[in-house]
Amino acid sequence: MHSSKQTWTRRFLVTLMLVLSVGFLGACGDTTSVFSTESGSEAELTTARVPWDYKIVEAMVGDLVGSDMTILPDNDLLPNDNNYATGDKIWILQFMDAELTTDENQKNEVRLSSWTTLKSYPDQASAEKDLAELKVSVTTDVNLVGVYKTEYQGKIRCFAVLELPTGNRIKQPIDEERYAALEKAKTVSVVLEEVHDFADYDLAFAKFRGWAN
Repeated sequence: MHSSKQTWTRRFLVTLMLVLSVGFLGACGDTTSVFSTESGSEAELTTARVPWDYKIVEAMVGDLVGSDMTILPDNDLLPNDNNYATGDKIWILQFMDAELTTDENQKNEVRLSSWTTLKSYPDQASAEKDLAELKVSVTTDVNLVGVYKTEYQGKIRCFAVLELPTGNRIKQPIDEERYAALEKAKTVSVVLEEVHDFADYDLAFAKFRGWAN
């Protein structure tokens, strides 16, 4: 696994090509982005698979099968590299990726995979050390495309449209105070979460995680 201290440019080289292939990102009222695209020019159906999330889970060693072991409660099969015994308490790293598909109408569909067990650890601290390198929080300035308001049934909502370093655009709901602060701004400081692929660290996907100030 590579160090999380790799430069920003290298981290996003592959991400740029992947994310641009699925169009713009949109968001609903939640802070988690929902993927959508604007209608416009015709486009062919395109699909990209990106790393989406990781988690660490407490588990127990089940049956030993040759040099492998089953992990309870789901009976996942992993190499028994640390010579665990049946009944040992361990921690496991699980991974989820996403398939992003853009149709001919420039609408994006997100399909999340099931959790896949990747690796076992004898203690929680070791698992969290790996997790900290696979999910990296980054504070950076991004381009602010603009802010706008909508009105529905007498209720006004405000939004900001951001362009991430990968080139994709997202919109986030904001309050009136932030709308006024950003109305004439060109850039804004945000917190991003880089989710790196376990097998290919340079393959990463960036998620908006909040405002830096």
